[in-house]
Amino acid sequence: MTDPKIDKNLDAMAHHVLREGGTERAFTGKYTDHKGDGVYRCAGCGEPLFDSRTKYDSGSGWPSYTAPAGESAVSEHHDMTHGMIRTEVRCARCEGHLGHVFPDGPGPTGLRYCINSAALDFAERGQDEAEAGKG
Repeated sequence: MTDPKIDKNLDAMAHHVLREGGTERAFTGKYTDHKGDGVYRCAGCGEPLFDSRTKYDSGSGWPSYTAPAGESAVSEHHDMTHGMIRTEVRCARCEGHLGHVFPDGPGPTGLRYCINSAALDFAERGQDEAEAGKG
């Protein structure tokens, strides 16, 4: 469900990641070391994807989370590209590629959602709630 009007606002890297299934280089993303309190949203459609309270430093070079913001925020897909068997994570709303999920994360879920910064936008907790009330 890609909306061309929304995609006009994506920079080249965000388009490459979200719409072409690309990956940004490790340790280069704007949210890798980000520590703000709020919600990480899909850069393609604005859907809330991950809460900062589930973010942790995995040392992988990409922002990592233990769980999505809600059960229906992301979808998971079998990925056998690059000679590996992985689970791809996409935005459930616009189907944009976000990254992958691995079973090597900390508790309580034991999962590591390894997500490209280019696929995300961030809203501070107060800002996010104010924006949500406008719709």
